[in-house]
Amino acid sequence: MNLPPGFRFFPTDEELVVHFLHRKASLLPCHPDVIPDLDLYPYDPWDLPGKALGEGRQWYFYSRKTQDRLTSNGYWGSMGMDEPIYTSSTHKKVGIKKYLTFYLGDSQTNWIMQEYSLPDSSSSSSRSSKRSSRASSSSSHKPDYSKWVICRVYEQNCSEEEEDDETELSCLDEVFLSLDDLDEVSLP
Repeated sequence: MNLPPGFRFFPTDEELVVHFLHRKASLLPCHPDVIPDLDLYPYDPWDLPGKALGEGRQWYFYSRKTQDRLTSNGYWGSMGMDEPIYTSSTHKKVGIKKYLTFYLGDSQTNWIMQEYSLPDSSSSSSRSSKRSSRASSSSSHKPDYSKWVICRVYEQNCSEEEEDDETELSCLDEVFLSLDDLDEVSLP
């Protein structure tokens, strides 16, 4: 991808759904086109670098929605947590975030996937289809919201207690800690 220097990709849930997923499902262009299409399920999560958009330790990609989430070494299992996503301005429901975790055999790993989908629009589409019964039977221009999802995959850190014990220091902190005795340092 040809992105400008300093480009960072840290979208909110609402931005992922409204600005990326909805446009993809509606067959509208998205500029810059940074999220690749990827058939996730042949890949294990550690195979994603270089195949999906990576930002830090997170990877983003579009995929087709499927119930079969098997890979060559394991599977993605639902964590049973689905969260609605609302717009910040109108508080309208615009999407659903589903949490999945990766299993190697029967062992759960630290790999997490957040799968973003658009809400089921069957109730509103059935009303509009009744009104447009005389319309052409071709549905090629009608978005099919059920086919696409955006996935965010990351490896969850260990427990917070371990994180506190292994706090990463900045270079400046390390310099100060390397000084034997701060009283011997004279300031200008």
